[in-house]
Formats: sequence, C-alpha cells, structure tokens
Amino acid sequence: MKILVVGSGGREHALAWKLAQNPKIEEIFVAPGNGGTALENKVTNIRIKATDLKELADFAKANGVALTVVGPEDPLAAGIVDYFQEHGLRVFGPCKAAAQIEASKAFAKEMMVAAGIPTAFYREFTDFEAANAYVHEKGAPIVIKADGLAAGKGVTVAFTLTEAEAALKEIFIDNIFGDAGSKVVVEEFLDGEEASYLAFSDGETVLPMVSSQDHKAVYDGDKGPNTGGMGAYSPAPVVTDEIFDFATQKIAYPLINEFKKRGIKYVGIIYAGLMITADGVKVLEFNARFGDPETQPVLTRLNSDLLEIFEACIDGRLHEIKADWSAEPAVCVVMASGGYPKDYEKGYEINGIADADRIAGVKVFHAGTETIDKKTVNTGGRVLGVTARGKDLGETIERAYEAVEKIYWTNAHFRKDIGAKALRRLKK
Repeated sequence: MKILVVGSGGREHALAWKLAQNPKIEEIFVAPGNGGTALENKVTNIRIKATDLKELADFAKANGVALTVVGPEDPLAAGIVDYFQEHGLRVFGPCKAAAQIEASKAFAKEMMVAAGIPTAFYREFTDFEAANAYVHEKGAPIVIKADGLAAGKGVTVAFTLTEAEAALKEIFIDNIFGDAGSKVVVEEFLDGEEASYLAFSDGETVLPMVSSQDHKAVYDGDKGPNTGGMGAYSPAPVVTDEIFDFATQKIAYPLINEFKKRGIKYVGIIYAGLMITADGVKVLEFNARFGDPETQPVLTRLNSDLLEIFEACIDGRLHEIKADWSAEPAVCVVMASGGYPKDYEKGYEINGIADADRIAGVKVFHAGTETIDKKTVNTGGRVLGVTARGKDLGETIERAYEAVEKIYWTNAHFRKDIGAKALRRLKK
C-alpha cells in the first residue's frame, strides 16, 4: 500500500513517521517533505508543492497511491479534497466548504454563533478607520485577527490601544497578509489558560485525541509576537475530564451538526483552540487539520494504528474505532531560526540531531530543514520539533531539553519554559 502525505512541516514528518509503523504500508511519499522526512524508513520526498493540486493528483494516480493525507491548511482551503475526490482518489481531510472553518475567521465566528458554541464577542471590519474607531471605543486589552490564513501569525493580543492600532495598520495599510487581511475580526479579550482540543470526525461521530497545550508566543513567559507554535505538551492538566467532555459534546458535535444542517459532511480533523476562563470554556479558533506542534507529542502517545482511523473516517465507520493512548506524557520543544517570526537567516548547518535522537524516548521531527551537500541546514522559521516521552511530566521535560542541548546551529532559538505551566498546575 502506498500513501501520500502532503506538506513539509513537523506535523507532516510526524504523520509520515507514525504511518510508517503500519506493516501494510510499503511506501510513503511526502510532498514536498523536508530534510527529516527523507531519512525515515519507507519515506520518499516528492518535489511537488503542497498547493499544486493537479500535479499532486496526477502523481497519486500514476504511482498507485491508495490514500492521500493532507497536512497543512492552504491546500485544504484551496479544495484539494474536492479535487482528489472528483478524480477518483481517496483522500483524508475536510472538503473546501468545511475547511472555511479555518480559512475565514469571520465564517468560523458565524458558525459558532449559529451552533451555540461558546466564544468571545466580536465584530467584523473591512477598513482601518471603522476598526480603529471600534477599538478605541472598546479599549484594551483587545484581540485583532486577520480573517484569512496567515500561517499562525495573523492574531495580535493587544494590551494597549497603541498595539491594537499598530496591528490594524499592519493588516489594512501595510497589507502584510495580502488578501488574508482584507477583512479583520476584532474580539473581546478572554483571560484564562489556552489548550488544544483535537478530534477525528467522519461527519457523524467524533473521536477525541488526548489533550494538549501549545505555546504560541516566541519568548518565555508567553511574551513577544505570536508564532506558528514554539512547543507543546500532552496531556494538558488544565483540561479536566469535565472540560474534555464539554469540548466533545458542546463544541465538536455542535460544529459537525451545524455543518450537516448546511449540507456539508465534515470529514477530517477538528481542532478547537480553547480558552479556559473563570466563566467556563470558550473557543478562540477552529482549525481544519492537525495542529503543529501539537501533532508531534499527541501522535507520540498514540498506540493505535493511524491508518485504520483515517480509513474509518473516510468510510463513515468511526463509531467502530476505539483509540488506545499511552498514559505517558510527551513534550515537544520547537527550535527556531533566530529572528523568527520576523526575518531570519537560512542555510546554517545544523549539528547534533543524531546525538539527540539517540536519547531514549526522544524523536527529533524536522520542519524547516533541507539536506544540501550531505549537510542538514535550516530553511524555515520553525526548524525542529524535539519531542520526548517519559514516565512523568517533569522527567519528560528534562529529557526534551537534554536533547535540545545537543543540537546547535548559528542563531538557533527556543523557549526554555515549555511545560512549565503544566508543572505548576500539577504541584498545586
């Protein structure tokens, strides 16, 4: 059996690594892949862009690909699932209409209101003056979101009116997000602790994954601008059993049922960014795919076969599946290029990855890497996801950072407090 994984990040490396554990799978193609996917057993990188739908479909047909798994949001929003299905190809992910839950924050908010899903109060704007006037009327703190896809960087939590106005100017006047910033969602600020809820869906049944927590800010203590994610751990102690069940019954199921009312079957991954406040759980955002870097620690804990779950989703028999998860926690520390999420330099040789991988319970997932002249170099903002599993959270964090310390390249940057919030909560 041959599988195609679409994407090039740490999430796609983790997906390929997990799928390769199935003995029925003889070959996995990753398009375009990265320096780490190329080193995995059974895996071959294919130089096709994740958004080149025709070339991907042609490749899948020509090479007898039995299933395509779509990792990133851009091809989903472009309609890769619809395109593949129209060409008789089996594919895992939500259709273009369903992927709007991530592609448009305004659409997501409208869906939440219609489905009765708890979320922050918001307003939509298409010009700077009106948005700025509203922000000054409401005051800070306040949240500014570019409506479209912005690689996880389109959200600003503004703690002052100056920060809010600057964010609006970047989107509307400087046009840093292009068409993704043609509309802006301005939300009330929610005070609490964030967590990630991920689940599989076949359009009728929801199968939750284990809880996790991402760290979006670039610096320790959740300071600095938002990134695509600087690290994650699973489970997240802030997500109690009660909160977990609430997310399934009052968020995930209402979402797929609202889609059903609109004639849309939601097949794929549901990702809900949760804010756990003193007034209860509210949804910050929805994504239509696996989170990155949450996928790395979450899949590290999955004992069940991932292919079986994907196929059950596509075939509408997810109710038959019971996923088995390890009780051991997992932690992923993202190592990034210095300067990320703004300008950074590429092409530095990375040393020590093999030494880190030799530590028991550690797996280094690649994201922004490439092999050039037999050397691994950094080619992106987020470069590696150093992931560890251990007996308890404290030991797992130590193991992850032991591995991080073995890896070096010029201007490498990483947060030193991944998992610290969880440890504090466990000690209470």
